[in-house]
Amino acid sequence: MSLDKHELRTFYMELRAALSNEQLEKKSLKITDHVIAFLDERKELNNFHLFFPIPKQMEINTYPIKEYLERRGGNIYTSRVELDSFTLQTLLLKANTKFQLDKWGIPIPENFELVSNELIQVVFVPLLAYDQKGNRIGFGKGYYDIFLSNLDSSILKIGLSYFSPELYIPSELHDIPLDYCITPENIITF
Repeated sequence: MSLDKHELRTFYMELRAALSNEQLEKKSLKITDHVIAFLDERKELNNFHLFFPIPKQMEINTYPIKEYLERRGGNIYTSRVELDSFTLQTLLLKANTKFQLDKWGIPIPENFELVSNELIQVVFVPLLAYDQKGNRIGFGKGYYDIFLSNLDSSILKIGLSYFSPELYIPSELHDIPLDYCITPENIITF
């Protein structure tokens, strides 16, 4: 029996909620190790768009990935929601920036430069679930699908997930599939 997107969101939010803080951190660190191994084989990549975890959603802790990217060099970008259009603005992080939570609980850097997204080579994509073809579901607002649709198609789209893929997730024409997903156990190619 396959679940629809709403049921999958609920199921994966419950799966996350069942993990202890220790389990979440351990899985996040394993994902970081795989990200490092993946990027160490791709030295030509220097411009990374990274999401930062929403604490109440128990998202993957990406701050260790940020630390690795800072040591590696290059540019780190993130996004914030543009309130007028509900699209994502691209922010270039400044060195040693601190973060504050916006009204949705999303970490936003205190020091950044608002920039175009044309230099981005890799986007780390938040998700709740994904399938064996790289289709993903997030929280249903569509911010990342709109953001990804405005980027060059050659940009690597890498999901980060605590869990293995579903067999199938219903997709729509506007959905942008992943190129890879990195889990605590694997680096999955689509």
